[in-house]
Amino acid sequence: MSKKRRTFSTEFKKQVVALYENGKSRQDIVREYELTASALDRWITQLQQSGSFTEKDNRPPEEQELIELRKRTKQLEMEVDIFKASSADHGTKIDVIQKNRHIYSVSAMCRVLNIARSTFYYETEISAKIAQEKADEEQALKEKILTIFKQNRSVYGTRKIKDALTKMDITVSRRRVGRLMAELGIQSKYAKPSYKPMTSAPNEESFRNVLNRDFKVDEEFSVLVSDLTYVRVGKNWNYVCFLIDLYNREIVGYSLGERKDSALVQRAFKSVNRDLGAVKIFHTDRGSEFKNVEIDKLLLTHEIERSLSRKGNPYDNAVAEATFKALKTELINGKHFPTLAQLALELFDYVNWYNNSRSHSSLSYLSPVAYRNLALKKIV
Repeated sequence: MSKKRRTFSTEFKKQVVALYENGKSRQDIVREYELTASALDRWITQLQQSGSFTEKDNRPPEEQELIELRKRTKQLEMEVDIFKASSADHGTKIDVIQKNRHIYSVSAMCRVLNIARSTFYYETEISAKIAQEKADEEQALKEKILTIFKQNRSVYGTRKIKDALTKMDITVSRRRVGRLMAELGIQSKYAKPSYKPMTSAPNEESFRNVLNRDFKVDEEFSVLVSDLTYVRVGKNWNYVCFLIDLYNREIVGYSLGERKDSALVQRAFKSVNRDLGAVKIFHTDRGSEFKNVEIDKLLLTHEIERSLSRKGNPYDNAVAEATFKALKTELINGKHFPTLAQLALELFDYVNWYNNSRSHSSLSYLSPVAYRNLALKKIV
């Protein structure tokens, strides 16, 4: 069966280009959002030149002719550059190819100089594979550890790095990983304490704790848990609300804003792109932003049962608390967000990474999406 072609909305393309323009590396965007580099480059160019992503707005009539002329010019430049070596001895030809391989393709130069590609590679012994095989094992491992660390927002500790290496078929102890991390001067963000600026009085409603700390759920999208957290934007506090699927810890909806109220929670529900009718239980703490008339109407419309933590007991909503601890540690702490728009952009990027790439110890070191997809494969 052929792979289904992905489609991207205009809003998604704008968000990805905005990430690039705000300093996120091209390589990280391509990897984390599973894009091709050419697609990303095309979107960046299109938005900068015409402000449109449609082909008709970005394809001048002379474009194809110009491409062909450039290819032909490149070929002629190569042939002129190495023509004087075409009658030289064998060793000189090999040397010419070696010195110009960063400019022209080896295949093209071998063809012009009448040398078999296999002969060139055999005599020079500089292929990337051979060079890697001769690389120092410890240095190579350091580079892999540093790459894993940087690709995961510099938050992973020895456990998760060891697991990532295991998935790459590299067996190494946590002690060795810790030693190499120390030599590299890198440390998990979780070594630093988090800070919660304030708390609010609990709601006194008598709704019972339906969830009752049963955080192991067998049915996808059946139980959602939620909470809010504070984020400094400019000189003021702003707020973030998450909706988390207890089945696989996936952030299925979120919102942010200047006010801590029911509208913030409603916007989080509106961001969910799935049928809310499948949700059976909605669990939160007793904050007034969750227990009010507007949220009552929303839950009643979709026939969702409410569950509230016991008064003053954060452990009843431990999964949401843990998710926000990760958000604080991995994104918010130590960063300055000058505007709400900047926070929105970075939160968009973080949620994508959290759901699709970040490994979770409670999910056997799989990401939420990978865990869900694996379960679907088992069913099929």
